[in-house]
Amino acid sequence: MDAITVLREDHKLLRKLSEELADTTEAAIETRKKLLKRLETELNAHTTIEEELFYPALLDASEDIEDARRVAEGIEEHRACDKKVIPDLHKSDVSSIAHTGQLKVLKDYLHHHLKEEEEEMFPKVRELIGRKELQELGERMLARKKELLGEMA
Repeated sequence: MDAITVLREDHKLLRKLSEELADTTEAAIETRKKLLKRLETELNAHTTIEEELFYPALLDASEDIEDARRVAEGIEEHRACDKKVIPDLHKSDVSSIAHTGQLKVLKDYLHHHLKEEEEEMFPKVRELIGRKELQELGERMLARKKELLGEMA
């Protein structure tokens, strides 16, 4: 699997989990807790492989300042989610309407970020990095993700 395919598969899963979570009701306390934990685990592994492997590969292949800006924005969006949105969810009452609102914001935020990567970053990476190199990068990303998910279990 090449690097972009790895990330697209992650994106599908992250969209699915965030949608399931946002669709829960205030009465679904255990479901919300379980889905948030799963989403957080998958998101942490995903952002780590992007920041450690995928983004550096793009920066190495590109001399375009816009690509550097896209990477910087992606890292900040990861940080905002990891340091603000998800911690706020952990602090709020899972059975509250406020929590429901926070879940919708998380879903919208995540979908926006994923769409930007798919529409702006992925085509640029395909243009700059050859198939063989993308394949090797994808293999390294999968191995790192497996390692991360093992640590988080």
